[in-house]
Amino acid sequence: MSDKIKILLIDDDEDDFIITREIIDDIPARNYRLDWTPSFTEALELIAQKKHDIYLVDYRLGAHDGLELITKALEMGCTAPLILLTGQSDRETDEKAMRLGASDYLVKGAISPNELERSIRYSIEHGKTLQEIQTLNTELEERVEKRTNQLAEAIKKLEKTNRSLQEAQLEIRKALQKEKELNELKSRFVTIASHEFRTPLATVLSSASLIGKYKNTEDDDKRQKHVDRIKSAVSNLTSILNDFLSISRIEEGKIYNVPCSFNLEVFCLEITEELQGFVKDGQQIQYQHFGAQKTVNLDKQLLKNILLNLLSNASKYSAEGKLIYFTTETKNGALTITVKDEGIGIPEADKVHLFDPFFRAQNVTNIQGTGLGLNIVKKYVDIMGGTLGYESELDHGTTFIVNFPAQT
Repeated sequence: MSDKIKILLIDDDEDDFIITREIIDDIPARNYRLDWTPSFTEALELIAQKKHDIYLVDYRLGAHDGLELITKALEMGCTAPLILLTGQSDRETDEKAMRLGASDYLVKGAISPNELERSIRYSIEHGKTLQEIQTLNTELEERVEKRTNQLAEAIKKLEKTNRSLQEAQLEIRKALQKEKELNELKSRFVTIASHEFRTPLATVLSSASLIGKYKNTEDDDKRQKHVDRIKSAVSNLTSILNDFLSISRIEEGKIYNVPCSFNLEVFCLEITEELQGFVKDGQQIQYQHFGAQKTVNLDKQLLKNILLNLLSNASKYSAEGKLIYFTTETKNGALTITVKDEGIGIPEADKVHLFDPFFRAQNVTNIQGTGLGLNIVKKYVDIMGGTLGYESELDHGTTFIVNFPAQT
């Protein structure tokens, strides 16, 4: 890193500035420049100039507080990370700071050079990720504007012809509605992506910071616990990114149905074995095949994505120790796949929106997810020429049924 990272400390206590400067001086191979202001008003003026890469904000700032400064800074369009500093650990303040948009929360007096360096580094990386999402948002807006202009040109051309005006207007209305839906989808994408990235990134940050404290052999179990948390968070991020990439490829028409012949029973047993190591404690996936025919001619990768999604959902929305029933049945050349769980079920009012992108039922808001999984499954099934249905009763589980017609 050739350029120095410019840090602004906003703290009304000069002693805290001196302590922070000493901590930064102790960071190995340090590459930082620390500026300081004790003034709430001057801090906002400096933030507006956008000359710093990151801000360390004290909770107590005279007649104001750090949460108020963070709020005003974000309203001004600040994109650099803001880290809140407090005199004591307070979970309520921590959670409020993160909700307002702070990148991290550190307790003064307990900050080591390594912890501060980690926090600064992860906060800057987190900020870059959000900036990339905003760039995608801008590109999507440009695409919408370009398509809208193209539609306007199409309207002008249609008005000069003798085609049926009624039919032309109907097509234009459909196209404009599609653009409206695309714009709404873009907004929901940015909102959900920002929220879903924040949780696993915060987990990685906190666990990585804590690992540094466990240096002795007797701390191996604690260290491994945080390593596992980091692995789980990275897995969640990968899953979220895969969902977004799948939706993008589907919308761009880059997903194709490429059937091939394979043994269905062997294929499903491999998937069952692969997923068994990822389900909750005590959960079991019970697979069974019915029918003499075991060879099918389907797109193997699309079918695998469908099954992984349905089986993962069955585990996610069921309690520990529950069974997941997975069956395949071939009859007269047709194939029926069922995945049944003993989970929380789907509220009646939510069923009409179940396959909508980004939709999440009322009773799953405390379970992590993007709301894209079932939408992707439905599109994959459609691409393969099949049908997707379900049966569900609240608090009594859900069964998904995939049907593929006889292959000609």
